[in-house]
Amino acid sequence: MNYRHSFHAGNSADVVKHSLLIALVRALQQKPGALTLIDTHAGCGLYDLGGEQAQRTGEAAQGVLRAFADADPLLDDYRAAVQAVNDGAEPRLYPGSPRFLAQLLRPQDVLILNEKHPEDVRTLRGAMRGTPAAVHERDAYELWLAMLPTRTPRGVVVVDPPYEQTDERERIAATLAAAHRKWAHGVTVIWYPLKDRATHGRWKFELHKLGIPKFLSVEHWLYDADQPGIYNGAGLFIVNPPYAFTQALPPLLESLRAALAPEGHSGEITANWLRD
Repeated sequence: MNYRHSFHAGNSADVVKHSLLIALVRALQQKPGALTLIDTHAGCGLYDLGGEQAQRTGEAAQGVLRAFADADPLLDDYRAAVQAVNDGAEPRLYPGSPRFLAQLLRPQDVLILNEKHPEDVRTLRGAMRGTPAAVHERDAYELWLAMLPTRTPRGVVVVDPPYEQTDERERIAATLAAAHRKWAHGVTVIWYPLKDRATHGRWKFELHKLGIPKFLSVEHWLYDADQPGIYNGAGLFIVNPPYAFTQALPPLLESLRAALAPEGHSGEITANWLRD
């Protein structure tokens, strides 16, 4: 499955991912200690929703535009972060994870971004101009391990690959296992698309076998029954989520489900631990 950011900017997966990232980082920032935020697959940083690639899929209409049309106050933080890169009432630009994370930085926090595609990394550097972000052009999995343990006492690694390579899930599992050995207390967020439950269930079982104690799985299924061969939703694996985040999660997930449910479907969004 090819999931290049530019074709899918602002879709339902982005709304869920970025809403949860905001909530997660803010929960960690309840303590004053510095955070290092690392994005291994940073993409371009900022996307034109009127551009040719985004218009080809039109997915923002079922994602960010639905969130903007919804009055639920639990989505206010997400809407404000999108609005921060736009001038008008309706979003024309969509911030990628790097721009969301940059908005959350406190003076003591550090932001490290990585993108391997040469064209995208040039765009990323332009999109992050004026922010304190450090931008790297390296293999994502090599950088992931090289940056651990973080120099600050706490940190978050965001892993958001395009799933272009057939071995992407295997590389994630292997790198996560190695990362956990180096940095057992760190917070890791892994985004993934959902096509069918059986395939996803097998990957979850492989990750379960890593034996990581605090491993949360958030799954957003758009349709009431799987639609064969198409994108059915997306989710996040979150290692070591803070207590303040998990306690506040249920109402936020319900708000996201209600805002993003396709016409004629109620959808489903769940959060479960891989291990008790």
